[in-house]
Amino acid sequence: MDEQTKYVEKLSAQMVEWDVQIEMLKEKAESATAEEKFEYSRTIGALQLKRDQAAEQLLGISAASADEWEDMKTGAEQIWDEVRGLLRDSIRKTR
Repeated sequence: MDEQTKYVEKLSAQMVEWDVQIEMLKEKAESATAEEKFEYSRTIGALQLKRDQAAEQLLGISAASADEWEDMKTGAEQIWDEVRGLLRDSIRKTR
């Protein structure tokens, strides 16, 4: 298996995990106060937007040539870092 395929598989698995974490936040929001629900809604919206951007990057990387995907990797990793940070902060706030 080449490096590009491994990278795509790793990111795909990460996206599945993010989907699970976003769903957990949605469940927590259901039992939250009105003020907390507003905050959850904002956070979940931001996470879903970034997750969708990450999905677009993933599609681009999986379809890219061997030379192109290395260039795309930097942009993807930036979005991945942003999603990880948002999730980490969101989970920390809900504990």
